[in-house]
Amino acid sequence: MSEPIGRPDRSIGELVGEIGEDLSKLFRQEVALARAEIKEEARKAAKAGGMFGGAGFAGVMTAVLLSLALVFGLANVMDAGWASLIVAALWAVAGAVLYGKGRTLAREVSVKPEQTVETLKEDARWARDLTR
Repeated sequence: MSEPIGRPDRSIGELVGEIGEDLSKLFRQEVALARAEIKEEARKAAKAGGMFGGAGFAGVMTAVLLSLALVFGLANVMDAGWASLIVAALWAVAGAVLYGKGRTLAREVSVKPEQTVETLKEDARWARDLTR
Protein backbone atom coordinates (compact mmCIF):
# COMPACT_ATOMS: atom_id res chain seq x y z
CA MET A 1 0.00 0.00 0.00
CA SER A 2 1.13 3.52 -0.66
CA GLU A 3 1.24 6.26 1.93
CA PRO A 4 -1.22 9.18 1.76
CA ILE A 5 0.04 12.34 0.11
CA GLY A 6 1.04 15.11 2.54
CA ARG A 7 1.25 14.72 6.28
CA PRO A 8 -0.33 11.43 7.39
CA ASP A 9 -0.97 12.78 10.90
CA ARG A 10 -3.37 15.58 9.92
CA SER A 11 -6.73 15.52 11.60
CA ILE A 12 -10.06 15.61 9.85
CA GLY A 13 -10.62 19.07 11.31
CA GLU A 14 -7.44 20.35 9.68
CA LEU A 15 -8.44 18.81 6.35
CA VAL A 16 -11.93 20.33 6.54
CA GLY A 17 -10.38 23.68 7.47
CA GLU A 18 -8.08 23.55 4.45
CA ILE A 19 -10.97 22.67 2.17
CA GLY A 20 -12.93 25.62 3.56
CA GLU A 21 -10.00 27.97 2.99
CA ASP A 22 -9.53 26.64 -0.55
CA LEU A 23 -13.23 27.06 -1.35
CA SER A 24 -13.18 30.59 0.09
CA LYS A 25 -10.15 31.49 -2.03
CA LEU A 26 -11.76 29.94 -5.10
CA PHE A 27 -14.96 31.91 -4.53
CA ARG A 28 -13.04 35.20 -4.19
CA GLN A 29 -11.17 34.45 -7.41
CA GLU A 30 -14.42 33.71 -9.25
CA VAL A 31 -15.96 36.96 -8.01
CA ALA A 32 -12.88 38.90 -9.15
CA LEU A 33 -13.06 37.24 -12.57
CA ALA A 34 -16.77 38.01 -12.93
CA ARG A 35 -16.16 41.62 -11.91
CA ALA A 36 -13.41 42.02 -14.54
CA GLU A 37 -15.56 40.44 -17.27
CA ILE A 38 -18.56 42.62 -16.46
CA LYS A 39 -16.40 45.77 -16.45
CA GLU A 40 -15.05 44.91 -19.92
CA GLU A 41 -18.53 44.29 -21.31
CA ALA A 42 -19.77 47.55 -19.78
CA ARG A 43 -16.95 49.37 -21.58
CA LYS A 44 -18.07 47.85 -24.89
CA ALA A 45 -21.70 48.79 -24.20
CA ALA A 46 -20.69 52.38 -23.43
CA LYS A 47 -18.85 52.66 -26.76
CA ALA A 48 -21.87 51.28 -28.62
CA GLY A 49 -24.11 53.74 -26.78
CA GLY A 50 -21.84 56.60 -27.83
CA MET A 51 -22.07 55.50 -31.44
CA PHE A 52 -25.87 55.36 -31.24
CA GLY A 53 -25.86 58.84 -29.67
CA GLY A 54 -23.75 60.12 -32.55
CA ALA A 55 -26.11 58.50 -35.03
CA GLY A 56 -29.06 60.18 -33.31
CA PHE A 57 -27.41 63.59 -33.48
CA ALA A 58 -26.58 63.03 -37.16
CA GLY A 59 -30.20 62.08 -37.76
CA VAL A 60 -31.45 65.32 -36.23
CA MET A 61 -28.95 67.33 -38.27
CA THR A 62 -30.10 65.49 -41.41
CA ALA A 63 -33.72 66.35 -40.77
CA VAL A 64 -32.95 70.02 -40.12
CA LEU A 65 -30.69 70.44 -43.12
CA LEU A 66 -32.96 68.50 -45.47
CA SER A 67 -35.83 70.70 -44.39
CA LEU A 68 -33.80 73.85 -45.03
CA ALA A 69 -32.67 72.48 -48.40
CA LEU A 70 -36.22 71.76 -49.42
CA VAL A 71 -37.35 75.23 -48.38
CA PHE A 72 -34.51 77.01 -50.19
CA GLY A 73 -34.77 74.73 -53.22
CA LEU A 74 -38.49 75.19 -53.66
CA ALA A 75 -38.59 78.88 -52.70
CA ASN A 76 -36.19 80.27 -55.20
CA VAL A 77 -33.95 77.45 -56.49
CA MET A 78 -30.76 79.16 -55.41
CA ASP A 79 -27.30 77.79 -54.87
CA ALA A 80 -27.72 78.05 -51.10
CA GLY A 81 -30.47 75.43 -51.20
CA TRP A 82 -28.40 72.97 -53.16
CA ALA A 83 -25.46 73.57 -50.86
CA SER A 84 -27.68 72.74 -47.89
CA LEU A 85 -28.76 69.58 -49.68
CA ILE A 86 -25.14 68.49 -50.15
CA VAL A 87 -24.34 69.16 -46.47
CA ALA A 88 -27.43 67.25 -45.40
CA ALA A 89 -26.39 64.31 -47.57
CA LEU A 90 -22.97 64.34 -45.88
CA TRP A 91 -24.67 64.26 -42.47
CA ALA A 92 -26.81 61.33 -43.62
CA VAL A 93 -23.68 59.42 -44.66
CA ALA A 94 -22.02 60.21 -41.31
CA GLY A 95 -25.12 59.01 -39.47
CA ALA A 96 -25.22 55.78 -41.45
CA VAL A 97 -21.54 55.10 -40.73
CA LEU A 98 -21.95 55.81 -36.99
CA TYR A 99 -25.06 53.65 -36.82
CA GLY A 100 -23.29 50.77 -38.56
CA LYS A 101 -20.31 50.97 -36.20
CA GLY A 102 -22.57 51.21 -33.16
CA ARG A 103 -24.57 48.18 -34.28
CA THR A 104 -21.36 46.19 -34.80
CA LEU A 105 -20.11 47.11 -31.31
CA ALA A 106 -23.48 46.30 -29.75
CA ARG A 107 -23.43 42.80 -31.25
CA GLU A 108 -20.09 42.13 -29.53
CA VAL A 109 -21.46 42.91 -26.07
CA SER A 110 -22.13 39.85 -23.93
CA VAL A 111 -24.22 40.33 -20.78
CA LYS A 112 -23.22 36.94 -19.41
CA PRO A 113 -19.68 36.51 -18.04
CA GLU A 114 -18.88 33.45 -20.19
CA GLN A 115 -15.48 32.65 -18.67
CA THR A 116 -16.81 32.83 -15.12
CA VAL A 117 -19.75 30.55 -15.95
CA GLU A 118 -17.37 28.02 -17.49
CA THR A 119 -14.99 28.04 -14.52
CA LEU A 120 -17.91 27.70 -12.12
CA LYS A 121 -19.01 24.61 -14.04
CA GLU A 122 -15.48 23.24 -13.79
CA ASP A 123 -15.44 23.98 -10.05
CA ALA A 124 -18.75 22.15 -9.61
CA ARG A 125 -17.37 19.12 -11.47
CA TRP A 126 -14.22 19.24 -9.31
CA ALA A 127 -16.26 19.41 -6.08
CA ARG A 128 -18.50 16.59 -7.28
CA ASP A 129 -15.46 14.42 -8.00
CA LEU A 130 -14.13 15.07 -4.49
CA THR A 131 -17.25 13.62 -2.91
CA ARG A 132 -17.01 10.39 -4.85
